[in-house]
Amino acid sequence: MNTTITPHYQSRAWYRELNGYHWFVFAVASACWCFDCLDQRLFSLARVPALNALAVAEEEHKLGPVTDPAEAAQRKEARDSKVQDQGKVVTAIFLIGWGIGGMIFGALGDRHGRARMLTLTVLLYSIFTGLTFFSRTYIDFAVCRFVTGVGVGGVFGLAVALIAETVPDAARTGALGTLQILSTIGNVAAAAFKSMFNALEGSGVIVPGNSWRWMFLVGAVPAFLVIFTSKYLREPEPWLRMKREGRLPTGNILAPYAGLLREERWRKNLIVGAIIASTGVIGLWAIGEYATDLQTKVFDTYYKEQGVPADLIRGKVEYARTVAYVLNMLGAGLGMWLFTKTAMTLGRRVSFAIGFSLSLIVTMYVYWKLNTPTEAYWMMFLLGMVQLAVFAGFAIYLPELFPSRLRSTGTSFCYNLGRFAAAAGSLFSAQLASDVFGHYGSPLKERYSAMTMCAIFLMGLAVLPFAPETKGQPLPE
Repeated sequence: MNTTITPHYQSRAWYRELNGYHWFVFAVASACWCFDCLDQRLFSLARVPALNALAVAEEEHKLGPVTDPAEAAQRKEARDSKVQDQGKVVTAIFLIGWGIGGMIFGALGDRHGRARMLTLTVLLYSIFTGLTFFSRTYIDFAVCRFVTGVGVGGVFGLAVALIAETVPDAARTGALGTLQILSTIGNVAAAAFKSMFNALEGSGVIVPGNSWRWMFLVGAVPAFLVIFTSKYLREPEPWLRMKREGRLPTGNILAPYAGLLREERWRKNLIVGAIIASTGVIGLWAIGEYATDLQTKVFDTYYKEQGVPADLIRGKVEYARTVAYVLNMLGAGLGMWLFTKTAMTLGRRVSFAIGFSLSLIVTMYVYWKLNTPTEAYWMMFLLGMVQLAVFAGFAIYLPELFPSRLRSTGTSFCYNLGRFAAAAGSLFSAQLASDVFGHYGSPLKERYSAMTMCAIFLMGLAVLPFAPETKGQPLPE
């Protein structure tokens, strides 16, 4: 069916097309994705404190406590370098788990239902995020993050397929764009939890160095969401129709992928969608993700140069990073809203072209010029606005590229292939920083590495001429 959406529908606000059950599905799927994003950001904010605390414990176990100030400073310098390297490795491990989960649960969603698999993925990432609380070594931590990633990776494709196939065509773009906009609530909530637990640690309620554990324990909360909603959530009608007609994929878990590759139209869309999504995911997770690490270095130097007492610097750095992060997420919300509006009016391809172009320019500028907290506040707002804007596009565009019988598989593949690429990009960025730009020292090596990685946005721009325009079209069947 290739008829366009009528002008009558286009002239009405998308949310006026929804009935009570549509709102329920939208709310549940959005909540699942919001908590998924909460988990992602809890990891981003707690990664370095967690690895540092585990490294300190390992040092004391192997070498004993240190009393000599010179030796303590030497250990700290070596530990900081080790933690930075471990941070990139464990991020890569998390992303690999994410990619694997997306590939597996995307295919299972087409075979066994979106609602059923969505419940399972939320339970998986909730349980293993909570288990991260009990980590005692770097290996424990990495294993928990890998399995969490498997659950996290399955949510996006299932959630967007569920909404896309449940709400009316006229409401689809607005609903899917809003799904991504609402994800910023989870991102900002992560910062709020971090501030709260840091305050509790500072007041002695939490054992010093352990606030990160409580942050991960918060990530277990979504398990309660699915317990109360799963029995009311139904499979969407297009999927049920495919099931009644016997048109769902059969055979092993690779069968849905074989179905996508067999037909030229879906094969082309798979390649185009994967490159577009990979561009944004690499840009965020292999480049933008490490802006917080750069802030730690430059803020520390800034406050030292301002003559701030050594015992106050850490608190000021943490405060400045938190403010910058919140502004980054507010910028993200604005960017995704603007992308959704642009996609409705100018189309998907133009919106992605604007998004990738601005991401290239702004990301390079931020890594080149960020030196003070004040600069970080407005720069991180802009960075969030341009880098995360295209993620609204992934929610809107990817399910529009595939038929109902293969929608979850295709959407999840495109979105999560980028996780593998971002994992490789994260490791490649670390190699650039150490092997190519290492002689510049920190933070220049991190700046130059990130700026070099920005070439990835050119890949997204290059593939757009081959991308089908889906504005105003119903979902393919």
